[in-house]
Amino acid sequence: MNPTSAGGILTAIGNTPLVALKRVVPPGHARVVVKLESANPTGSMKDRVALAMITGAAAAGTLAPGDTVVEYTAGTTGISLAFVCAALGYRAHFAFSDAFSQDKLHTMRAYGAEITTVPSAEGRITESLIKALIATAAQISRRPRHWYCDQLNNRDGEAGYHGLGDELWEQSGARVDALVQAVGTAHSLHGAAAALRRHNPGLRVVAVEPAETPVLSGGAAGAHNIDGIGIGFVPPLWRPADVTEILTVSTTEAKWMARRLAREEGVFAGTSTGANVVAALKVAQRLGPDATVATIAVDSGLRYLSTDLYRT
Repeated sequence: MNPTSAGGILTAIGNTPLVALKRVVPPGHARVVVKLESANPTGSMKDRVALAMITGAAAAGTLAPGDTVVEYTAGTTGISLAFVCAALGYRAHFAFSDAFSQDKLHTMRAYGAEITTVPSAEGRITESLIKALIATAAQISRRPRHWYCDQLNNRDGEAGYHGLGDELWEQSGARVDALVQAVGTAHSLHGAAAALRRHNPGLRVVAVEPAETPVLSGGAAGAHNIDGIGIGFVPPLWRPADVTEILTVSTTEAKWMARRLAREEGVFAGTSTGANVVAALKVAQRLGPDATVATIAVDSGLRYLSTDLYRT
């Protein structure tokens, strides 16, 4: 049975609002519209991909009723997986780290997830930390009746964002010239872009990554503090041929813009959203006032109250 067909909380995923930014966009720039994914049940776009991956595994017969879903996570995907597990009757066990917002830790536990914590080096997000999380999750998944979600290699993930792309097109008035989105697994960028390109084959697709770890741009891996993106190595399902360009944004720039969005636009979001808007404004300047640039407010700023993002 389709888990969204019987009513219930999973039917609330998607159809999130689209708003145009007014005060942070300088004159002469393109229109910049932002999808408010904080309107999803857990407050992030990852509800879409979590539902797609879990229902895909259930349909394939690799995830049975009562099984435990295992994943490595910076928290946002973990929250969404824990939420879907709670709604559908699965258990959840995630590898997480102290490098990420502790608000996310408490939220995953609220949904019933078990957490194994992997310590970081002074709270920094690095390639070695991400690989340690992956190794920990893989080890946990060897237990009986434990299904390894493995988001980086899960091909069901991209389809979870096709609806987001279609919504962007419809809500924008059938005008999106460029899509700007930060890259973690790359599912959201590829999925939304695939849907938008069915409407506009000439779509510009702009990937965003942390300036401190510009691996998609051919640079060296480094440490940063933008939760959920910049894993320090090229995601396995990354398709560079589908991307028009890659822009880098520093942690400092991303935090600065996240604070501006809250204070000047009333858009309360996290650091990756700040990075998205910094990059979107660069694209909007180039394209000019007759174009529309779309980007995503990935999650809510409520996830970051235990960090330094809003402690200013």
